[in-house]
Amino acid sequence: MTSSVVTRGLTKRFGTRLAVNAVDIELPAGVVSGFVGPNGAGKTTTIQLLLGLCRPTSGSAEVLGRPISDPASYLGRVGALIEAPSFYPTLSGRRNLEVLTRLGRIDRARIAEVLALVELSDRANDFVRGYSLGMKQRLGVAAALLPNPELCILDEPTNGLDPAGIREMRAVIRGLADNGISVFVSSHLLAEIEAVCDHLVMIDDGRIVFQGGVGKLIAAQESDIVATPEHPADAQALADLCVGAGRPALVEGVDVHVQAPQEWAAELNRLAMGAGITLRGLAVRRASLEQAFFAITEAAQAEDG
Repeated sequence: MTSSVVTRGLTKRFGTRLAVNAVDIELPAGVVSGFVGPNGAGKTTTIQLLLGLCRPTSGSAEVLGRPISDPASYLGRVGALIEAPSFYPTLSGRRNLEVLTRLGRIDRARIAEVLALVELSDRANDFVRGYSLGMKQRLGVAAALLPNPELCILDEPTNGLDPAGIREMRAVIRGLADNGISVFVSSHLLAEIEAVCDHLVMIDDGRIVFQGGVGKLIAAQESDIVATPEHPADAQALADLCVGAGRPALVEGVDVHVQAPQEWAAELNRLAMGAGITLRGLAVRRASLEQAFFAITEAAQAEDG
């Protein structure tokens, strides 16, 4: 599989602060790749390096097969949305895009195409000042798509959006990949990345702590078994049984959460029966991307310690 972005030892230092620390990334082409990490982890700085907005202190990178030392050789094939997009509020969405096609010498026929891609065709002639935040974000993505890019880089595209706006942006991002565009999207909202991405890159404190398939990462994490005793007073006794069997357990309300693979649910049921505890609920809670992220970052921090 070809790669849309490759970095080797990419590093950026601002004074004494190491914002990006020897980052090695390889993004497969034609899929949605997520870039996740807490605020200040180095996501935006890494993206700025890839777009030629700042120069690396050391290391190298290629975008669409071209070195970032020569951004002019590839930026025409890249669309980007960095932070909140800016538009003329007293112009319509369509007129704003027309301004950009003139500045970029882009065929105006692209305007109708990108408006359809982000599902704004029916509001294209309305003034941007009347757009919701989600609509402005979608118009920003439309602007990024005007040059018909092979790669689209979106930095926190759901930032500040309400649930409806997040859902709309998720559909837009998936639609880009369905149309053959490689997408690299950063976010600190792990649930949204899990819902839309095929490939994942995790960064923490400027360093890559994981990259690979989202499904593979989650599958590697242990699921929780949630057991609910018929009598709430039995919850702590049930948790103690699990701990005695070598399975960490925590009482939350009337439920007992046990860190164990789903196959252990049968053993948990037998333990409860043997102790005279009747269960009225027994379920497996699938590990989430958020759980996987914290497990990996905590392990990395412990290793540093």
